[in-house]
Amino acid sequence: MASVDSSGSSVSGRLRSGDLLHAGLAVALLLGVWSVGGLEVSTGKVSTIEAMNGSTVLLPCTYSSCIGIKNLYFNWHYNDNGTMLKLCEAVIHTEGVEPKVHVYHERVDFVGSSKTNNISILLWNITFEDEGQYICFARNPKEKNRNHSATFTLLVVDQMKEIDNTLTTIIVSVVGGVIGLVIFVMVIKALVVHFLLKDDEKNKECLVSSSGNDNTENGLSGAKADNKGTPKA
Repeated sequence: MASVDSSGSSVSGRLRSGDLLHAGLAVALLLGVWSVGGLEVSTGKVSTIEAMNGSTVLLPCTYSSCIGIKNLYFNWHYNDNGTMLKLCEAVIHTEGVEPKVHVYHERVDFVGSSKTNNISILLWNITFEDEGQYICFARNPKEKNRNHSATFTLLVVDQMKEIDNTLTTIIVSVVGGVIGLVIFVMVIKALVVHFLLKDDEKNKECLVSSSGNDNTENGLSGAKADNKGTPKA
């Protein structure tokens, strides 16, 4: 009996360990899918921009989720030396439904659309005090309240920096000169070939005419000889 109990317990232990292994693999797979297709927000490839004092700036932000959204919450904050100032917030109840955005800054306008997963804002008439970091945040309850954020940095300047195009101008000039030289050489070559062909045609015509004259003269001289050699009756 003891041997049977020990073998039965060992078999049940192996079964439990196998079940735990399968459960662990399933959880890992689910976590992997959730992390790959989870909510993400992005401010684009360029996360820093320079803008002139007094201009209007677009602060871009988009969101994406492979499994979709439901009651997606988003907001924008400005990092004022460590103090987070809320600029706007809203909830997108479902895909394609435009949100009712609450704006807390007099120079901020929401210009995004849920149809394009866009939650960008405009900042009007910027000043030097507006320089700093702007954080776009989103949270998706459909993904167990998974959240993500992205930072966009604004630099305010008096005037835009002039781009030195000297190197570009030199490169364009050199390339243009080389192309012009190639075209000039090809034109000269075509003219030379054209004149050479004309000279060849003239030489051929001269040879043909001279050979014809020689044959005519030979015929005339032969006829005169025949006339001289014929005896009189």
